[in-house]
Amino acid sequence: MPTTTALVTNTCNVKGPYCNSLTSYSRHETRVVRIGNLSLGGDEPIRIQSMTTTNTLDTKATVEQSIRIIEAGGELVRITAPSLKEAENLANIKKELRAAGFETPIVADIHFTPNAAEIAARIVEKVRVNPGNYADKKKFAIREYTDDEYRATLERLESRFLPLVRICKEHGTAMRVGTNHGSLSDRILNRYGDTPQGMVESALEFVRVCERESYHEIVLSMKASNTIVMVQAYRLLMASMKDEGMNYPVHLGVTEAGEAEDGRIKSAVGIGTLLEDGIGDTVRVSLTEEPEHEIPVARELVARYQNRTGHTPIEDIETYPVNPYEHHKRTTRQVLNIGGGNVPCVFADYTSAELKAEDLKSVGYDYSKELDKWNMSDLACDFLYLGMGGLDFEIPGTLGVVNDYRHWRTSQKNGYYPLYCAAEYLGAEEKSAVLNFIVVNSDNLSDQLIEAVLDDTTVVFVLSTENEHAMADQRRMIVKLMNRGSAAPVILKRNYKDVSEANLLIYPPTDMGGLLIDGMGDGLWLNVAVGQEEISNAVQFGTLQATRTRISKTEYISCPSCGRTLFDLQETTAKIRARTDHLKGVKIGIMGCIVNGPGEMADADYGYVGTGADKITLYKGQEVVERNIPAESAVDSLIGLIKEYGDWVEKPKT
Repeated sequence: MPTTTALVTNTCNVKGPYCNSLTSYSRHETRVVRIGNLSLGGDEPIRIQSMTTTNTLDTKATVEQSIRIIEAGGELVRITAPSLKEAENLANIKKELRAAGFETPIVADIHFTPNAAEIAARIVEKVRVNPGNYADKKKFAIREYTDDEYRATLERLESRFLPLVRICKEHGTAMRVGTNHGSLSDRILNRYGDTPQGMVESALEFVRVCERESYHEIVLSMKASNTIVMVQAYRLLMASMKDEGMNYPVHLGVTEAGEAEDGRIKSAVGIGTLLEDGIGDTVRVSLTEEPEHEIPVARELVARYQNRTGHTPIEDIETYPVNPYEHHKRTTRQVLNIGGGNVPCVFADYTSAELKAEDLKSVGYDYSKELDKWNMSDLACDFLYLGMGGLDFEIPGTLGVVNDYRHWRTSQKNGYYPLYCAAEYLGAEEKSAVLNFIVVNSDNLSDQLIEAVLDDTTVVFVLSTENEHAMADQRRMIVKLMNRGSAAPVILKRNYKDVSEANLLIYPPTDMGGLLIDGMGDGLWLNVAVGQEEISNAVQFGTLQATRTRISKTEYISCPSCGRTLFDLQETTAKIRARTDHLKGVKIGIMGCIVNGPGEMADADYGYVGTGADKITLYKGQEVVERNIPAESAVDSLIGLIKEYGDWVEKPKT
């Protein structure tokens, strides 16, 4: 068997592609799995689900919350079963739901307790097991496994897992084998590393046991709070399944996505990137909110693909110069503050507005008349697009203004840059010596244009598309530039003038997130309705944060709560956010219980984890720092920990 090093570095040892096509939308074809009266996979619609947050032993509360999920549009309801008592009480919950007229399948969520899984599998329509927590050790032990030791461990895993497989087969119960990035077993970590390949192998080990028993009612998932890891793991899973002749449906979700605006954007980036490529048969959006609030977000994500196959055709990609299983930023030249080693830039589009100095507060610039001074936030945009308009006030030196070429040529000012169409640039008599934007689409990004500007160190392309399959259309344009040797930076531009504020949190992250995850894109530009500039700015920065391409604020890796949660997660998250939301780049994990603790908050710098009734344990990374702190003083203790490790700064006075 290969050495640990070889396996960690060779994460792309697959033969086939991960999706049907990079340019033509189609759903990945899977087998159909029956979950009670519901069919999942194949040609079935993409199913929507959520998970209860109540105590599973509280039958009345769990039934009531399940009904709210179902009435909001949930097609499966997941309920935690952390011990034998909760697993047994699933029978009462199911009985009450059926008596109330609801036939929606129930999914039992299992961690650490195979006995509970075996009970639940006789009661509910589906069980979810996490390979890293089900039958493997999880002590973060550093050791090397010989081939014989590894095989012996796999044999022990199989003997522990087989009873559940046989019960599921006997009772017609489906199973989700759900891998989490942060809860991989020591055996997997030490052989494959904390990698997408490790996640895939962790799941497929369990699937191979199922297949040896001729049991195929399986759904797979590869969840992570880091969207890059999540997307790469799902892609690798799809390619690996093809290599092994498997075609199981997949469950999509970004684990610990958080709440409100950030949670929606992060979920849209991770889930939407995969849906764009036809991957995904069921979706759960994990928000630190009431579970029924997750359903509308999931429905909006899924609805965009109901008629996607009718999109305007996009030219095929014959040579794909991007490794979809590893993140590498496209190499571009630096043009002013765009491209090269710069983080992606953000545009604010004000073509439809009469702009005053005070209006720029919505995009990060607060002007003080008394001091005649601009104050800039961490969410300050980099460029204003004014079309044929102008400004009657002085702008901050860090802010650029973009005008249409016809206006720019008559009023050239320092810090103002022209935007050309393709034909204009080729025939223009006047050009900026510093920065020139050329807006193109897939029809006019011609070989002639690319060749004409190949060595022009001032050009930045603005890629615009009206194709319903927009991500693939822009991907095709970037690939064309790459394959023809162009190092010009690119701005991803889309029109969202007719999109509601709620859907602005979903559509742009879906359309642009996948390109950023693949290292393609040096800036974002949303064209929105008048009055939506502030939300547009927030969405762009949120999308960049969710793709780890530009960090501008604190990141909260908070679980959505469930029956295992040992404190009020929503209230606590709000308290922590209120005191720490100025800590740019710091990642704080807020977990309701140990299951979602050191494992699933793998990316967090600091962890706040429920470990008893109103008792909190604090982590630095995955190491325990202080145990069983009373909840009433735990936030203060968290702040103290952040200060101790030097990551604290005082909140600016407003």
